[in-house]
Amino acid sequence: MDTPDFVQWCRQAAPYIHAFRGRTFVIALGGEVVRDGRFSTLTYDINLLASLGVRLVVVHGARPQIDARVQEKGLELDYHKGVRVTDSVTLECAMQAIGQVRVEIESMLSMAMANSPMANADIRVSAGNFITAQPMGVRDGIDLQYTGEVRKVDTTALNYRLDDGELVLLSTLGYSPTGEIFNLTLEDVATSAAVALKADKLLFMFGHDGVVDASGELLHELTALEADQFLAANPDVNEDIRLYLPCAARAVRRGVKRAHLINHSLDGALLMELFTHDGVGTMVSRESLETLREATIDDVGGMLLLIEPLEDAGVLVFRGRELIEREIHRYSVLEHDGKIIGCVAIHPFADSRMAEMACLVIHPDYRDEDRGEQLLHHVEQRARSLGMTRLFALTTRTSHWFVERGFAQASIDDLPIEKMRLYNYQRRSKVFIKSLKG
Repeated sequence: MDTPDFVQWCRQAAPYIHAFRGRTFVIALGGEVVRDGRFSTLTYDINLLASLGVRLVVVHGARPQIDARVQEKGLELDYHKGVRVTDSVTLECAMQAIGQVRVEIESMLSMAMANSPMANADIRVSAGNFITAQPMGVRDGIDLQYTGEVRKVDTTALNYRLDDGELVLLSTLGYSPTGEIFNLTLEDVATSAAVALKADKLLFMFGHDGVVDASGELLHELTALEADQFLAANPDVNEDIRLYLPCAARAVRRGVKRAHLINHSLDGALLMELFTHDGVGTMVSRESLETLREATIDDVGGMLLLIEPLEDAGVLVFRGRELIEREIHRYSVLEHDGKIIGCVAIHPFADSRMAEMACLVIHPDYRDEDRGEQLLHHVEQRARSLGMTRLFALTTRTSHWFVERGFAQASIDDLPIEKMRLYNYQRRSKVFIKSLKG
């Protein structure tokens, strides 16, 4: 990466860095990541997240290591619908393999070598009996024996360690109140932990780029409903997607803000997914009562309820019902359960290939999440579809918001000529411009 690209990347990452500090991420990775030597580079990225103040829970599997130990004993691998049937011998193999993988992970997280990305790293790793398990029982007439499922996650103990700045390492072993040990699935432990902790992100690191459609195109974003529909329409999708995508959908439905499916084979994939706008994997978000759509004449009344208080306060330029109705095709609205809670307008200037984002408003009761960014992203997409290369906004109050989202302050002379002629020098609005290239 040359210097301009590096600087631009750092600037684009800044909002995410601020947003992620103090947040809880659960990262799930299979045993093949350790087996194939890829965890050493992933450690660098985990260290970076820890240094930025992210609360980290890493859940590791050990399937290939367990398989190897079972086969060394001359036994056949026994699976039912992708879940291991764990007898007493297999459980012994699982305990040995999981213990080995855990030690390897802890050793790599403990590195602090000079002249390396781990220089001065101080990651304290905590592990323990945080997962209470129960037997999975008999499925389709097959007794899964010591294969279990998560019954409870000790969130009090986990939060205590996360608050103390420790990285929590969870394995796929769980313990019952009667002292039994159960072999659990990676996806069950990771999903249960993320839901119990009300995590901001659940990240599955697996051997594919994410969810791809029939034409091979990566689907960067899915809602939980769209994930369900994809699985129903693609019964022959690879086993990893069939395992992890339903868990991602279940997690976001139960309170996890975002779930991601990322290719662990791509160096730096974790950082690129988290710190770039489009990411490199598939992100799953919860189903919502909210709809972002083009405005219609029937929305004007609801839009005025949002706009008029800000007009009265001098934050927005007065528009009036007649002007809004005449330009309704320029507006988009964010609707929550039938109520207009946000709106935004786009005004393209074709000669200069610039577009203005105007009248960005979110209802006060709904400003605690990322709805403003959602509307901004929508306007950016509309502007690109119209062939615009730059987006600008005029504001008297929210300069920092625009700067944090990639806008740079500019002068009045940088505006399209038509807009310069209409500039209100009494309001003295500041000009901010963002490039839409790339």
